Amino acid sequence: MLDYMFMPLRRYADFQGRSRRMEFWSFALFNFIVYTVLTIVGVSMGLSFSAFTSMENGGGVPSAMFGGGLMFIFAIGGIYMLATLVPNIAVAVRRFHDRDMSGWWYLGFIVLSLIPLVGWIASIVQLVLFFLPGTPGHNRFGPDPKDPAGAEVFA
Repeated sequence: MLDYMFMPLRRYADFQGRSRRMEFWSFALFNFIVYTVLTIVGVSMGLSFSAFTSMENGGGVPSAMFGGGLMFIFAIGGIYMLATLVPNIAVAVRRFHDRDMSGWWYLGFIVLSLIPLVGWIASIVQLVLFFLPGTPGHNRFGPDPKDPAGAEVFA
């Protein structure tokens, strides 16, 4: 599973071919772990609860709640987000390719997610598509990543 977590980083800007569910969801888990660790470290380094309490009581400056450590960790999180933006898009496009759908569907779902009520429905549909298995055998985007030798060997 660890190999699948880093596979999208090795295939950084590769929008060709197909990606298994295991690759997509392992990379999503890896990103979740990184963001969770950054959030925990950032909150433990820089959030001043005494400033938060004094602000609740009517005094204090809101910017005093955040220390330099928190801002530093947020900057690292932003840099990580920018560094993984292309692999996130690429693995999502390859995931659509595994379902024998064009990668342009991903852009369509992003545009639909900007519309208030339609965005919720489009996000749920996209999530369901990411959970569904890929088409078995060879499709127009390449061989099956689960069975690269091809199922037609035994046909």
